[in-house]
Amino acid sequence: MFKNESKGVVGMNLKDISTSVPRKDHKGKVSGQLPYISDVKVENMVYGVLYRSPIAYGKIKSIQLPDLPEGYEAVGAEHIPGPNYVKIIKEDQPIFANEWVNYIGEPILMLVGKDLDILYRLLDEVKIEFEKHQAIYTLEEAIKQKSAPGVNMASYEFGESLDTITAIELKAHQIIEEEYDTGYQEHVYLEPQGMLAIYKDDEIVVQGSMQCLYYIKNALVNALACGDDDVRVVQSPTGGGFGGKEEFPSMMACHVAVAAKAVKKSVMLVFDRSEDMVVTTKRHPAKLKYRTAIDKEGNILSMCVEIFLDGGANVGLSSVVLQRALLNSAGVYKIPHFHALGYVLKTNTVPNGAFRGFGAPQSFAGIESHIGHLSKLANNDPLEYKRKYLVKQGDLTITKGNFRDPILMEDMIKDLLNTSNYKKKKREYQQFNQQNPRYKKGIGTSLFLHGCGFTGSGERDHIKAKVKLVKSKDDQVSLKISNSDMGQGILTTLSKIVAKELDLPYEEVLYPYPDTKEVPDSGPTVASRTTMIVGKLLERAAKKLKTQWQTGVEQEVTEDYVHREMIPWNELTFTGDAYPAYSWGVNIVEVEVDTLTGNIKFEKVYANYEVGKVIDDRVMKGQIDGGLAQGLAYGYLEKMTSKEGRIQQKSITDYGPPTSMDVVSIQSKVFNNPYADGPYGAKGAGELTLIGGAPAVQAAIEDALQTPFQQIPITPEVIIESLYVREGEDG
Repeated sequence: MFKNESKGVVGMNLKDISTSVPRKDHKGKVSGQLPYISDVKVENMVYGVLYRSPIAYGKIKSIQLPDLPEGYEAVGAEHIPGPNYVKIIKEDQPIFANEWVNYIGEPILMLVGKDLDILYRLLDEVKIEFEKHQAIYTLEEAIKQKSAPGVNMASYEFGESLDTITAIELKAHQIIEEEYDTGYQEHVYLEPQGMLAIYKDDEIVVQGSMQCLYYIKNALVNALACGDDDVRVVQSPTGGGFGGKEEFPSMMACHVAVAAKAVKKSVMLVFDRSEDMVVTTKRHPAKLKYRTAIDKEGNILSMCVEIFLDGGANVGLSSVVLQRALLNSAGVYKIPHFHALGYVLKTNTVPNGAFRGFGAPQSFAGIESHIGHLSKLANNDPLEYKRKYLVKQGDLTITKGNFRDPILMEDMIKDLLNTSNYKKKKREYQQFNQQNPRYKKGIGTSLFLHGCGFTGSGERDHIKAKVKLVKSKDDQVSLKISNSDMGQGILTTLSKIVAKELDLPYEEVLYPYPDTKEVPDSGPTVASRTTMIVGKLLERAAKKLKTQWQTGVEQEVTEDYVHREMIPWNELTFTGDAYPAYSWGVNIVEVEVDTLTGNIKFEKVYANYEVGKVIDDRVMKGQIDGGLAQGLAYGYLEKMTSKEGRIQQKSITDYGPPTSMDVVSIQSKVFNNPYADGPYGAKGAGELTLIGGAPAVQAAIEDALQTPFQQIPITPEVIIESLYVREGEDG
């Protein structure tokens, strides 16, 4: 009945879904033949450049344009057919600022024409007069002004009552208060942001580097005040996203689509690296405050956490990022009498947004640091102290949901203790440090989880994912979904799921780059949801197609999302099951610190993960190595700063992400723990692998120097300063 006689890679012979296969996009990428958006040229195409606000906060008083040559035009807010805002969650982000500007770099107008050199010359001749107003430049300023109108953009609170916690604190042996700061993080995707609007009489086709086709389509329908059929969104091959191409491309898409409609030509907008780094969204800087009551033995009696996120000038997705930060604020621990409160605060700086981990990396950096410091007060090894509080299957979450599925953290910890010789290394490093005045060695751990999918009932109430499989007359099957491969490998993994379910050769399952004219809305490519949620829908669709299969006949099947029955999520009270499933991780990091220069060298990195069932071993290894490199760098290397509203790092060299010289071989292992509602047992993996990096490297540096830190990144400058402070205190 089914086509299994082929010599293809995948068919009846693939007994284990995890067995690696050649990636669908391997040849195109390795050969350099895959066309990215900046490679595309279409008939009657012009380029766009944006005039951006040179001030952080103020009112536009007048705009004076230069004499524009023939074929060159200016496009601004007056050309927008619909309302002048980018449709995300709140209506606070203009497509083109036309009255107030809220950050340096905010787009005010676009010049379009054939020659980029001429466009940049004309851009320098634009004259705009502003009325400057007092700006809020830092998170610290925003915290002081959080009661002022418009500063508090979102807030949430949940947990034990403060009256109960106050009563506990009155009887406690000691109250420990700590503040913890995390900085910006830049995505450093290989391909900068780029978008092209192709003008046609009956529709606007927008294609580019993106994660979320229907986010963009909805924003375009709103901005152009048009029908669904008047706009089409197509993903181009995308050179990396990490969340940076989640919400930001919606604004760029509006820019090129409005311009294309105004000038009746196709319009291309591509950033160079400098522009990309200065104006695109970043990981939110955060301040986390901990107030913990302990008894005489150092046991935790209660904990209050307060989180402040720097939202930048527009709220964007920040409210949802804050939700995830709060939901991760207790880490992997069962903390008695826990209370959490969080704010997103407005500053007149570049808006911050989605980034791999989505608020969780800030929370885990903070809570892992705080628990590590508490272990010192209890005179206990940090890892042993953490293990006392580990959540177990059947425990309640901090939102009164339930950890339903088996939790393998103890097995993963024991395995890594043996693999790394943790206790032996601890002793050896103590001896080494006593004998070596300059170089100090340390070993640190992190324990972490990641909730898979959208928070609460988001999948059911907002996303409502649908997938489609289309079989051609020659029995090739195409995936029709709106999810984007941006390097994480879903072209391969989702094709494998369908191929295995249909007993088809892997080569005969096709996954064309998605086009909203062809694919239903299967949801955005975010939140570690694609493999687990969309993959499961594809698995079910493939089962359905298998029962209906007719050789040589065109067929089509669809499948809709079905919500798992759980404790209902209440967004107002922050109670219920926040996620249907969790992925888990343990990292151990060994470092050597040069106390003369503050430089950090990695000796070894170990990582154990549990992501249900791995769909492709090689793809998973890529996620582990890439995610850990990004997470470790967040902890000690990557530093981005804003001075009076202006991003200071305008090149990759200035910013300093890790190179191959900074990353040592990562010894990793994945534990099998199939999840019933995931395809072949798979859960989310992409974000998890980043989250533990920063807290593990901090713990290792602290172990080496026997000095606590209250921030990341712990750069050489931070290390040297801490050593000077310690020397001053010592004598």
